[in-house]
Amino acid sequence: MSLHTVHSEAKPPMTGRLRLIATVATFGGLLFGYDTGVINGALPSMVEDLQLTPFLEGLVASILPFGAAWGAAFGGKLADHFGRRRVLLFLAVIFVIATIGCGTAPTVTVLVAFRCILGLAVGAASVIVPVFLAELAPAHLRGRVVAQNELMIVGGQALAFVFNAGLATAFAHVPHVWRYMLVLATAPALILWVGMIIVPESPRWLARNGSVDRMFDVLRRIREEAYDPGEGQTVLRLAKEDENRPAARITDLVRVPWIRRIFILGASMAVINQISGINAIQYYGVSVLQDVGFGGNGAFYANIIPGVVGVLAVGLAMYLLKYVGRRKLLLTGLVGTTTSLTAFALSYLLIPDTNPARAWVILTCIVVFVGFMQCCIGTVTWLYMSEIFPLNVRGVGMGVCAWILWMMTFVVGLTFPILTDSLGVAYTILIFVVLQVIALVWVYRVAPETKDKTLEELEHYFRTG
Repeated sequence: MSLHTVHSEAKPPMTGRLRLIATVATFGGLLFGYDTGVINGALPSMVEDLQLTPFLEGLVASILPFGAAWGAAFGGKLADHFGRRRVLLFLAVIFVIATIGCGTAPTVTVLVAFRCILGLAVGAASVIVPVFLAELAPAHLRGRVVAQNELMIVGGQALAFVFNAGLATAFAHVPHVWRYMLVLATAPALILWVGMIIVPESPRWLARNGSVDRMFDVLRRIREEAYDPGEGQTVLRLAKEDENRPAARITDLVRVPWIRRIFILGASMAVINQISGINAIQYYGVSVLQDVGFGGNGAFYANIIPGVVGVLAVGLAMYLLKYVGRRKLLLTGLVGTTTSLTAFALSYLLIPDTNPARAWVILTCIVVFVGFMQCCIGTVTWLYMSEIFPLNVRGVGMGVCAWILWMMTFVVGLTFPILTDSLGVAYTILIFVVLQVIALVWVYRVAPETKDKTLEELEHYFRTG
């Protein structure tokens, strides 16, 4: 049966139990978003309180994605060995311990160490949660359930911006207000831990590890009245195929020429996801807005607007992907980010500091940039990477691409304050503009369309060149 087959019978709706499981599991995504976004508002008071140099400022912000790269690299293997649920329970504990460690860190060294540990949990969650949700959801609900995690990620970032603004106002004269901002992530971490105690294990993992009776029991509880015994047999068959399939190695990505072409394409998408400078805005947005003229706590409240736009943009992407090709969205997004970043740099250079409109013009540029980035590039690059790899190397291919993406996030986060200190904000933004133009040309010349093509058709396309 091809993936184009259309079933005429009505699909059962999402059950209350599945909705609860998805909500609990995606608290891992919310923590991902909050922990990457909270540093945005915490840095100004952190720089003052701990006397951070530009290098240390960049290190504190970027060490989390450095840890996340390694968490993403090994998280999937741990989940394969110990189970998705058990590893997510363990990650919830790491989130709690590392968050408290960050909030109470007496020195920069301790803060960096706990931020790195927190990054390990963030990276592992970024890989495990989507897999866990995909294995629990029926096929017709898989896209909706997995996309909920992306919404929770950008929602967590927006939540961090809102709490940052509230705490900056409530504790305006407290030098260590950044500690309260960081430690708030303990609450969702505890919710994740408590929730995962009652969440069942993935049926696919149970079947692959010989727990057949538990697998059928989980399917019955999740599907409720829509339970189909044939689905359990399908899960058993797929688990048997997984058992007989040799484990893929990293060398498989470069050994075969047509797979090597796919790997280069996937790795390039991981790079494109980050060279827009989106994480420079997410990590240093408040500092940039203070620099362009938003005084007092105005920068904290202005920073909420891009966060909300990011959430709306992901929602729009979920709608557009039903009708618009991946390639067209990517090209549209790159044109949008290139144009908005150029306008940002020119406004910074040409509008006088004394002009009150300067801050609002630059904020508008940031909002437009975030909208194009989250809608057309951020969502699409992850989807693109998940579609192009053939089944036998999909896991290792996605793992390596996730590692590259997080390492690029680390590089951008580390170098942004150093570059702005030596070149200024405008010329640093122009570097991202040049990178966006290169990415635009590359996507136009190289990236194929993947929408409405089965995975088998895509594999045939790459095999035949």
